Amino acid sequence: MSLKTIPVGRDVLAGARLEAAELRTEWTRKGILAVNLMSSPGAGKTSLLEATARHWKGRHRMAVLVGDLATDRDARRLAPLTAVVQLTTGGACHLELPLVRRGLDQLGALDCEFLFIENVGNLVCPASHDLAEHLRVIVLSTTEGDDKPGKYPKAFRTSQVLVVSKVDLLPYVPFSIDAAISDARLIQPALQTVAVSAQDGTGIAEWCALLETIRTELLTTRHAPVHARS
Repeated sequence: MSLKTIPVGRDVLAGARLEAAELRTEWTRKGILAVNLMSSPGAGKTSLLEATARHWKGRHRMAVLVGDLATDRDARRLAPLTAVVQLTTGGACHLELPLVRRGLDQLGALDCEFLFIENVGNLVCPASHDLAEHLRVIVLSTTEGDDKPGKYPKAFRTSQVLVVSKVDLLPYVPFSIDAAISDARLIQPALQTVAVSAQDGTGIAEWCALLETIRTELLTTRHAPVHARS
């Protein structure tokens, strides 16, 4: 019995990308900057969001969709500070748009300027999925080692901002910010960078100012076409 392979030649993610582009356009029209936060587990995404909410208190409105394999612990941490919905994947190693939409339904009418989608901790799978974000941010902690960009290139290549977190631990860990940024920019030369510590507040003002600038640019160009992630 012979075996034949018939090539279909169809992009199975094309529909998802179109849906993401439509949702991104809707958020653009409403003046909402959507930010997809990616990192390894424990890099400090939730701590960064806590610090961001505190810094913006009374000045900017934000909302958060938190992705995790299990528990609502991160959502409970953020709940006193901002509107938040926990997205529990039940084992899937990344968020996808249908689950994001379910979270949006739970949030209700979005009354915010910044929407953060905190992805599942993973430097591989999340990089392949467009969640309708305008901005993809990769968080790299000083406890992980400065060689991660070269080892997980797609996560850095598809991001626009690199946040180096937990810089308060630099005296105690073998990590070079310069080496990490240099390695990342070999992959994504246009990568913007900021170094932060959610514990002592280092760089939080700069991080928030960067987001404010990007949102302002979005508002001034909101009628221009928005490209989908690759």
